[in-house]
Amino acid sequence: MATFPFSIRKYAPSDQPAVMSIFRDGIMEHVYPAFFKTLSHPDHIGIALSISMAGYVLGGSSYFQAFLFGSAWAGLLYYCCNEIYEGYMEQRMAADMANVQTSYLDNPDSAFWVAETEVKGQQKSVGIAAVIGKQLMHLVVAFPWRRNYFGSEMMQKVMDFCKERGYSRVVLDVSSSQTAAIALFQKFGFVQTASHNNTHSNRWFSRLARINMLRMEKVM
Repeated sequence: MATFPFSIRKYAPSDQPAVMSIFRDGIMEHVYPAFFKTLSHPDHIGIALSISMAGYVLGGSSYFQAFLFGSAWAGLLYYCCNEIYEGYMEQRMAADMANVQTSYLDNPDSAFWVAETEVKGQQKSVGIAAVIGKQLMHLVVAFPWRRNYFGSEMMQKVMDFCKERGYSRVVLDVSSSQTAAIALFQKFGFVQTASHNNTHSNRWFSRLARINMLRMEKVM
């Protein structure tokens, strides 16, 4: 596992473009893993085979028609996954992420950090973490910089902040497809306390995509 020297500091207004990019990419990258996980579910495999067979029969033993019908079902599942994550991303970018200073830094019980490392002699933002009250809102590390302890160090920063504020517990919400993030949270002592499929998109999208939102909690 490679390691790079890096620092974690408080957000500055000049970070806005980089922070928005990290956040946007960090959310939307979950679409494909969620889609492939959904597509491989036994129920969806059965539906896809049935739809493909219907296309084959209706098309007069046409393999192309079978492929077309099956692809249409896969396309619907992808659309659902994309809508779930894109809907969340757009909502957050229009809310707390639209003004980090007001949403986080102006509140003494909230914080927003940026992780940066040196790349070709220049400092580059590679991760973000944010807390509002007792809730972890965002923890994102840019893809090329994972497996370098950045996520763990930023999580520790969050825990230290919450401990200093005297919080008795910390909560967070994470989608069921974010397996790496869930593993990290469990490493820091978070346990799942609830699960639901009410995402920021149509509830039928969540049901078709089989994506649940998990509430996790850590007692300090």
